[in-house]
Amino acid sequence: MLTIVIWGAIAFSAAIAGAILAKNRNRNLSSWSAWCLLVPPLVVVLFLLPKAEPAPLSARKSPGLGGRKGRHDN
Repeated sequence: MLTIVIWGAIAFSAAIAGAILAKNRNRNLSSWSAWCLLVPPLVVVLFLLPKAEPAPLSARKSPGLGGRKGRHDN
């Protein structure tokens, strides 16, 4: 029982550390924190990755549902 509690504490700490590192390195915060929760040694991998370049503004804009630019484009 103690082993499960220790693993849970390590996994939870790794998820928090992964979220902090992912935010500082311009990575996807939710996916990295989830993966670090499941596999705590991934925090080391995230620490070794270089800082990601931000996506260009044109790549960040999504056309929305159905490919339309706005709600009232008639």
